[in-house]
Amino acid sequence: MDKDNKKFIVETIFLKETLRRDLSLKEFIVLMYFDNEYEQSFDVKKVSKATCLSEQDVLTAFGSLMEKKLITINPEKDNRGKLVEKVSLENLYNGIKETESKKKAESEKEDFYSKFQENYGHNLTGMDLELINAWLLSGYSEELILGALKEANYNGVPTLRYIDKVLFEWKKKGFKDLKDVDNHMKKRAEDEDPEELYETKVFEYNWLDED
Repeated sequence: MDKDNKKFIVETIFLKETLRRDLSLKEFIVLMYFDNEYEQSFDVKKVSKATCLSEQDVLTAFGSLMEKKLITINPEKDNRGKLVEKVSLENLYNGIKETESKKKAESEKEDFYSKFQENYGHNLTGMDLELINAWLLSGYSEELILGALKEANYNGVPTLRYIDKVLFEWKKKGFKDLKDVDNHMKKRAEDEDPEELYETKVFEYNWLDED
């Protein structure tokens, strides 16, 4: 292999993000170069030699990437105090982080719906999903919704209407998560009968009949 040729490492996440942005091959190559280049200073001859692109192609691709705000130039001082221009891919990396965060959130949401449906006992309809989404938009956490579903199952009323009423009662009491529910039930158990095992009562209480 020619000693002037350079190997580039392309991570899958980087490849997916650049493909999502519909870049040209030359734009991708230039972007890949700076993703691998430690110094990240712009030297058209150096980039051209490393990528096997003509200097004109490098300049054109670099300019296009700047227009798309995937590359920015930031002035920095080197070790000698001299002002130099550094190439930054921060916008691209932030885009990757945002994309991955959205994917994670979507995955967790799909997992939540799967858990709900599994414990609900039958397939969710469009109207069911609409109500569940309304709960989420109202500020109920996924944990609290699943807890209310568990409460409904223990009380033998596994309906969305009952779950909705339980959530409403919990909201009135200021519960933010299941820990608040647990603390409330533990206090009631201690007040009513200290000998009762709290763990057996947590989800067997009828919230709708509470004084």
